[in-house]
Amino acid sequence: MKIAIGSDHAGFALKEEVKRYLIGQEADVADMGTHGSDPADYPDAGAVVAGMVSSGECLRGVLICGSGIGMSIVANRFPGVRAALCLDVETARLSRQHNDANVLVLAGRKTDPATALSIVQTWMETAFEGGRHTRRLDKIKEIESRVCTKN
Repeated sequence: MKIAIGSDHAGFALKEEVKRYLIGQEADVADMGTHGSDPADYPDAGAVVAGMVSSGECLRGVLICGSGIGMSIVANRFPGVRAALCLDVETARLSRQHNDANVLVLAGRKTDPATALSIVQTWMETAFEGGRHTRRLDKIKEIESRVCTKN
């Protein structure tokens, strides 16, 4: 599975931990930056990763900034992206089961590496349940088709 990953400077250290974990799980990881702890704006990496998921180039994405909020806002601007900020394993599980989240957002300043790796593992291993949740996702797609335009 190809997974795009990106961060700003506040999420850089945690991104490196998550990237190592994903590679160890034999994922095909596309690191879209940032590549150091120098100041970097979250919309830059967020837009690249979300664009890769939106276009179908990557099946899933992982984004990390200080709080996770900025990356969530950016990613959810892209058609077909369902980005979920997860601060614990339970929200990671539910984001996949109920929302079929395809972008995981982590808070680099709020999530320790061990917790982050547990969140990533759960998020990667959990399947979408379908059923009643499909109807809700279809409603999101319909809303998206009304308010988003593709270039």
